[in-house]
Amino acid sequence: MDLQRTVDDFASYLAVDRGFSEHTVRSYRSDLTQLVDFATTRGATDPDDLDLELLRDWLWRSSQDGLAKSTLARRAASARSLTAWLARTKTTSTDAATRLKAPKTDHHLPRVLSRDSIDSILTRVSTRAETGDPVALRDLAIIELLYASALRVSELTGLGLGDVDLGRLTVRVLGKGSKERVVPFGNPARDALVAWMDRGRPSLVVESHAASPLFVGARGGRLASRTVYELVSGLLATVPGSGPAGPHTFRHTAATHLLDGGADLRAVQEMLGHASLATTQLYTHVSTERLKESYRMAHPRA
Repeated sequence: MDLQRTVDDFASYLAVDRGFSEHTVRSYRSDLTQLVDFATTRGATDPDDLDLELLRDWLWRSSQDGLAKSTLARRAASARSLTAWLARTKTTSTDAATRLKAPKTDHHLPRVLSRDSIDSILTRVSTRAETGDPVALRDLAIIELLYASALRVSELTGLGLGDVDLGRLTVRVLGKGSKERVVPFGNPARDALVAWMDRGRPSLVVESHAASPLFVGARGGRLASRTVYELVSGLLATVPGSGPAGPHTFRHTAATHLLDGGADLRAVQEMLGHASLATTQLYTHVSTERLKESYRMAHPRA
């Protein structure tokens, strides 16, 4: 079996057997295709040719190309997953990447918006929605729901009409690994959703999609993630501060504001759909840093 065929089979296994998202599978495939290209230059054409020395050389060459530590760590993880699968399926006799390590990643705290910034953004989007324009009504519902429920963009665009319970103020989400969870939202988000579903969506949806996606694009089909990124990027362009300007900023902000307000860490973990509590604990560090900054600015003997 040649290496590219091996990568293709592994990608199919991740998608079908493990239920990984399209985005995750695409990331694995990209990393491992880079490995195949490098291995080919070394004369490696078979899975058994993927030994530890070759894998280490691949990571070293990647580092020399200036790739970030986080990218190197991801590539190492992709290689370890591949070789573990090869050994498990008896395609190779050993797991070559068991001892493969990458540089430790630099941990950067996520971008979190202040409450004033959130209020300003919501005011701007609300003002647009007051015109009754269907796209403006949709955009308000999107931003309200992103901040209220801390959804991932893929979870937001994957929602169907039947996933929203306006009576209980909850939304049913299909998260990573096809894990389902129920997430709450508040009255402002409910009002925005009602306006979108009653007055905005019927003006855009096409007949074939009438009973499925909650959010649709200007042409009536299911809303693309790119559209959400463009919306959020435009809104954050004028907000003070640096850092990422994508939908995840609202997720980070919602989680941090919940913890700032006294929410239980495990409740936030469940709401975010994190498999590990350690991932959620990142937001406690954000809260601590914000407290320190406030102290330095406000305390006379800081």
